[in-house]
Amino acid sequence: MAARKRARKAKPGRPRRAASSRKRLTPARDRRGLAASEIALGADAPELEPLVAAVKEAGGASIGAYREPLAGHAVLLATLPLEAVEPTPFQRELSPTHAKRLAQKIEETGFFLDPLVVVRGAEGRFWTPNGRHRLAAAKVLGMRQITALISPERELSFRILALNTEKAHNLRDRSLEAIRMAKALAAEAPATTEASHAAALEAPELLTLGLVYEQEGRFAGGAYAPFLKRVDRFSGRRLEASLREREGFAARLLAIDAEVKRIVAALQARGFRSPYLRNYVVARVNPVRFAKRAAGGAPPMALGAALTRMAASARKFDPASVRERDLALVAAVAAGEEA
Repeated sequence: MAARKRARKAKPGRPRRAASSRKRLTPARDRRGLAASEIALGADAPELEPLVAAVKEAGGASIGAYREPLAGHAVLLATLPLEAVEPTPFQRELSPTHAKRLAQKIEETGFFLDPLVVVRGAEGRFWTPNGRHRLAAAKVLGMRQITALISPERELSFRILALNTEKAHNLRDRSLEAIRMAKALAAEAPATTEASHAAALEAPELLTLGLVYEQEGRFAGGAYAPFLKRVDRFSGRRLEASLREREGFAARLLAIDAEVKRIVAALQARGFRSPYLRNYVVARVNPVRFAKRAAGGAPPMALGAALTRMAASARKFDPASVRERDLALVAAVAAGEEA
């Protein structure tokens, strides 16, 4: 018996599956960035003079300066009065619960060690694109000043979304941040295209979902995200025009969701009680669920066409066609679509 088990384990001719790349952390072979001798920078450096003056005028104090070690951008380390700093206007909503919990933990440790990341925003104000909850926690604690890493490069405020890990982003937070950022960019740089800001906006479906969430805060975006990922792409049109087009897409998606809610209500009336009913219905009316990936990563169809077909499928959906045995597939369908 033991010999038979060993034979089954060996299975010659079947190579062992390589470890998942997500479990490996391979250091880069080539070293990059600045040497230690290149990092030190005086606070009196000419490129930082306007920042130093602004900090002093705001009632803060410059502590030092350095060049960040990856690309050599100049950064000023300073303290600022709490009332002089505000979150970027396109940031996610504040979670009072998280801010209070953070303040409590900081109080317990007796140290406020993490500085805010700050840039000069509109009209020269100090904006923090990374640190809204730390700023709120400092206010709860009644602090006078807060430490900040201040960059003279305002465009950093549009590129830091992916680095904001202070409180885990859910889909709604990410979508609302992305659409607020896109609107701010449209006002600030109207001649630029949506695609030119792809790195800052993270993913095209977040823009569509963000417009939906602005109208319906309780929208079940997770059920539709797999569909949108397959068909949504950044537009090559100017931001103002592309956002107008997306407003139409968002309205159509809300209309589809109204149909989905009707179907779910009918299924619940028939005795279906699974929490994954909405995901199941959305998967059933998804027109690209089984579509093969096109060469070069192109979507299987345009977003507008996909929404048209999805709406038609939702209108034709017959709740009576769902059988009891389908319930066993609901959780599996939802898990597969969310993966």
